[in-house]
Amino acid sequence: MLTDCPYNKHEGTIVSADQIDGSHCNIHQNIADFQILPAKLKLRFKDLPWLISSSAVSQESRLAFWLQIVNHVKSIRSILINSLHGEGGDSDLYDPPQGQEILPVGPLLFDDGCKKTTTMWQTDQTCTDWLDKQSVGSVIYVSFGSWAAPIGPEKISGLAHGLEASERPFLWALKNHPSWRAGLPDRYMEKVACRGKIVSWAPQDDILKHKAVGCYITHCGWNSVLEAVRHGVPMICYPISSDHFINCAYIVHMWEVGIALVSSDQSDVKDCIGRVMEDQEGRHLRQMVNKLRETITVGEAMCVAKRSLSLFMGRIKNNQPDEDIRGDQVTPQNK
Repeated sequence: MLTDCPYNKHEGTIVSADQIDGSHCNIHQNIADFQILPAKLKLRFKDLPWLISSSAVSQESRLAFWLQIVNHVKSIRSILINSLHGEGGDSDLYDPPQGQEILPVGPLLFDDGCKKTTTMWQTDQTCTDWLDKQSVGSVIYVSFGSWAAPIGPEKISGLAHGLEASERPFLWALKNHPSWRAGLPDRYMEKVACRGKIVSWAPQDDILKHKAVGCYITHCGWNSVLEAVRHGVPMICYPISSDHFINCAYIVHMWEVGIALVSSDQSDVKDCIGRVMEDQEGRHLRQMVNKLRETITVGEAMCVAKRSLSLFMGRIKNNQPDEDIRGDQVTPQNK
């Protein structure tokens, strides 16, 4: 039984991180202490995606919703997950309930034969032309996704000064809205125009596959992580909310394809960029991300993903009874 998790036994509500003190639990405690997740992840309670307000009513309703989802999932025959077979954790050791199968299909996003993904945001197509003028592996790409909340003027200011202090070319996708651009130093875009480019939204997949890009400062949204791995780009992780912190733990500790940016202070930003772009640590990150890229794009993971989707579609088409599902499990042997 978990006696130290962020749950108030007396009131029956989850406790948010800012309410936790020594009498409830240690939010810095490694979850692996409870043998739930791999110890290598170094995941803490504070990293979990609670997304809960301080209201007891909101906490209770959210917990009830989660429990409802968990119980409902137990009855689902096939579950497609946007993840990878053999991604390095212990998910492949999970044994689903009788009559259920977990089907990883993440690598299918990497199939160049599929139609190009569209976006609801208007991309700046001048990015590619600008990248063509930069040296191989020299550019820092910065983006915090399409749905993440604004990170605040102070953090934007720190990132801006850190990028400038790095003295390297950078491409920053930063929404053209006061809630996001508040914090940019006065006349910043003019000061960095010789080697920096800021756009409202960028064609991310085209950027990450460009030979000029050397690293990616990311919020660790899952789709962004997959895109970075697909193109072999090491990451500097600056998680913001929800699952970003868990994804960051996998990037940094499990896969070793990125490092964590602990703050947006100018010195920290400059230091992380130097570590990834210059040091031996950066060479190791590139080796590891290229190894993972090869595994999921041309290796076993792609074969398993295609097999998973085929099985799933077969279940729908043939309306197979539950007792037949487990007989055709997706394994490396029958891919």
